[in-house]
Amino acid sequence: MKDKILITGANGQLGSVLTKSLQKKYGIENVLATDIKFNAAFEGNFEFLDATDFNSIEYVIKEHDITEIYHMAAILSANGEKHPLRTWDINNKTFLNILEAARLNRVKKIFYPSSIAVYGTNAPKDLTPQDYFLKPTTVYGMSKASGEHWANYYFIRYGLDVRSLRYPGVIGHQTSPGGGTTDYAVDAYHYAVKNENFTCFLNETSSLPMIYMEDAIRATIELMEAPIEQIKTRTSYNIASMSFSPKELGQAISQIFPKFKMIYKPDFRQNIADSWPKSIDDNEARTDWNWKPKFNLETMTADMIKHLKEKYKTENA
Repeated sequence: MKDKILITGANGQLGSVLTKSLQKKYGIENVLATDIKFNAAFEGNFEFLDATDFNSIEYVIKEHDITEIYHMAAILSANGEKHPLRTWDINNKTFLNILEAARLNRVKKIFYPSSIAVYGTNAPKDLTPQDYFLKPTTVYGMSKASGEHWANYYFIRYGLDVRSLRYPGVIGHQTSPGGGTTDYAVDAYHYAVKNENFTCFLNETSSLPMIYMEDAIRATIELMEAPIEQIKTRTSYNIASMSFSPKELGQAISQIFPKFKMIYKPDFRQNIADSWPKSIDDNEARTDWNWKPKFNLETMTADMIKHLKEKYKTENA
């Protein structure tokens, strides 16, 4: 019997790309994408699902004999600060619903996306350790830190196989940014390809951990496919790929678009960025299940621009 995979938040920046990757790997008929909004361009099995409704989640799990869940639904960092109470409620309620429905219906594995936002200003900025004390300063970070502890609790108490990654900023050409603090990087590439200058909401020296979408998706699937005995961390694994500042990103883009300029006008998101690590230590992921990134700033920039050129050429044809 093949595994049946449920994805919540399938229309999101990560969820949409992950859905296509899982369809390709496990067969389109074995993947059920869900979201609170319908995507007319979606190909495959799709259902409306409000993850704040426990009964709806349980119905979908039973109806489709779901064995694995990727819970990608969430409000991200910058948008979270605009609506803190709503963000806490949605991010935590949906995950607890998933955990409990999975436990009651014998789902085998769950993926939970965490974030470097779980660290606070007290954490070391360089090579932030896996197990450093979490003291987040944003509601998004608070919700993700709480989720990590619930994941660990359900594994210890019920034996539920919950696996998680602390994503750095995710950069991809496939979708539009989803309201995160690191999304400036995605926007910068779009502006460059359109031969426009870009106004950045962070200052030029704000170095943050980043990862290319292809590496982020690969890390997610590799984690979920790893033998259970290799998963030693049951809160969430740090994963690292590269760290750079807006200035360094601008310089990389200028190697391809010499006239490109980045203008700096920091806003409220600067305070969020200042509370996050500059780089993170992912040695446990590398040791436990052999994680290793493939992209750096230069190779990511070349690939982003290549795909965005094709995208805009197609749209303008």
